[in-house]
Parts: sequence; structure tokens; C-alpha cells
Amino acid sequence: MLLSELTALRGVSGCEDEVRAALRKEAERILGGRGRVFTDTIGNLYACRDAREPGKKRAMVCAHMDEVGFIIRFATEDGLLRFDCVGGVDPRVIASRRVLVGENRVPGVIGFKAVHLMSDEEMKKAPDYSALSIDIGVSTKEEAERLCPPGSYATFDTAFMEMGDGFVMSKALDDRVGCFVLLRVLSESDYPGELCCVFTVQEEVGSRGARVAARRIQPDIALILEGTTANDMGDVPVEKQVARCGGGAVISLMDRSAIMDAQLRALAKQTAARRGIPAQDKRAVAGGTDAGPIHTSCGGVPSQVMAVPCRYIHSPASLCRLSDIDALGALTLALLEEVGKQ
Repeated sequence: MLLSELTALRGVSGCEDEVRAALRKEAERILGGRGRVFTDTIGNLYACRDAREPGKKRAMVCAHMDEVGFIIRFATEDGLLRFDCVGGVDPRVIASRRVLVGENRVPGVIGFKAVHLMSDEEMKKAPDYSALSIDIGVSTKEEAERLCPPGSYATFDTAFMEMGDGFVMSKALDDRVGCFVLLRVLSESDYPGELCCVFTVQEEVGSRGARVAARRIQPDIALILEGTTANDMGDVPVEKQVARCGGGAVISLMDRSAIMDAQLRALAKQTAARRGIPAQDKRAVAGGTDAGPIHTSCGGVPSQVMAVPCRYIHSPASLCRLSDIDALGALTLALLEEVGKQ
């Protein structure tokens, strides 16, 4: 499955159906009856292979399938849609952006007061969601709510594009890059223990799916595949950069939800160095991941987050390098191989 196909799918947290259906079809094709593919009641997708060698660790490798987006709250009398964010979306980056609303992909534009109509005070402040609306080109509340009833989800309308020196641009690189690599792991890994690849839901609103999945799988170790912020552009000084696009897979030390297992992290770094796989440390301690609920489940699970650095994350258009996606796949496969020797 191509990364462009994955990012084109619409799957805001709590509405991952389209992504899950495509991933399930691909997982079933890859396994070809050599494993189990199933979902749970919260919506996680599992693709699991039984152990070939008894006594090996049960490995859970996961990536979240949801993306940030918006949910419609109501329509105004003149047909504008009022909405709120689902996940962390900075309102400063979304004004005048194109979106698709609801199951029928109704096109819309996120509207904000024109700059020449703003007061001096308004010019000094970033917009908040109370000042924004989605315009779908209708003029009545009834027509707006007929097309996009309250509870409809909206996603950015951004086409996938290869650009520059090995970069790709798209919405939802966080975390379709992780899903893309996880499909590679499912296809190529020869891990001798039980391998459970999990595409989780609702990570962007508190890693809710991962909490359910960890309790169900009860893994011995967990690898979490992510898209992470880079902050390496423009005149940002080196000490404030999180990771560098083109620097390879990002190996996390800690985030706001978890401290990585020291032995597993050391093994990841040693494996990358020994095999010549491009890798880099994550320099910032920020955000949260599925590692949060996983590492505290089932009496404690050694966990490691590894990621692809992405610029402009949680925005209408993110950028990452294809070489970093390849590096994350290579490192994940190699690390599983090393764990399988233990």
C-alpha cells in the first residue's frame, strides 16, 4: 500500500472507519491466512502472528491510524458551520484552508475575518475557534445541517505530493508514516515470538485505543512507531531543534507520557550503529504518545518510541523525507531481530 493512499484516507480520532477498512484489507492480504486480523470494540485493528519458538517475548508494535481534525457543533442561521478541534490543532495555521466535511466529503473553507476589517487589538491576537467557521457555500442553517449535521467530522483537503530533495508533503503524516512502516514490519519481519501489529485509534485525544490494546495483548515489549515534530527549519538554532529531516529514524528518550526503557533504547541505538541505519536522538521532551498507557499496563511493559521527523506537524500540510521513513522501517525490523535473539 502506497503512503499516498494512506494519507488520502480520512480518519479523525473517533471516526477511523475508512482507514481501518483499508488497513484491514492490506493486513489480510499480507498475512494470507498465516495469522489473525481482528478489531475490538473501541476500533483498534490487530494483525497477529503466533510464535514459532516458545519462550520468546510477545512483541507489540503499534502505530496510530487517527489524525487531527475537526467536528461540527452546529450551524448558524446564515449557514456557517461552527466547529471545534479534535486533537491539537493550532488555530493560527488553519484560516482559509480547504476542508472536506462529513461522509459525503462536502468541500468547505475555514473562514476568518478579513485582515483589513480587524481592529488593532484583533491584529495582535491569534484567532481562537470561537472566531472561526467553515463555509460550505450555503445560506441557511437548514441546508448547512442537512449537508453537514452536527457530529460530522472535517479533515484537511491536502493532496499528497513529492517535492524538493526527497521530501513528501501531505496531511496526516502523523501517523500514517507509522502505519506505512507497520505494514512493512508485518510483511517482512521474521520475529520468532508472537508478533502483534496494532493500528490504534484515538491517540490524538489521549491514546485511548492503546490503553485498550495493551490490556488485550499483554505484551512483553512494545515498539511505538510515530511521526514527530522536527522543528529544524529556517533560523531555529541547533539546540532548539527536535530532530533533523534527513537524519534518519528518531529514537526517543522521554516524552510527557513515558520514559523509554533504558535497555531497549540502548539496544535500538546499538543496532542502528552496528548496521549502519541512519538514526538520531530526539532532543525535546514534549507531547505524548501511545507509549504512555502501554508502558504502565500489565505490571509494566518495556517500551520504545521511534519516529519519522515531520515539519509542520498537526497542520494542513506536513513535510518529511522518504529516507527517514525507510530508516524507521529498517531499524524496526532490525530491532525486532535483535530482541528475537534474546
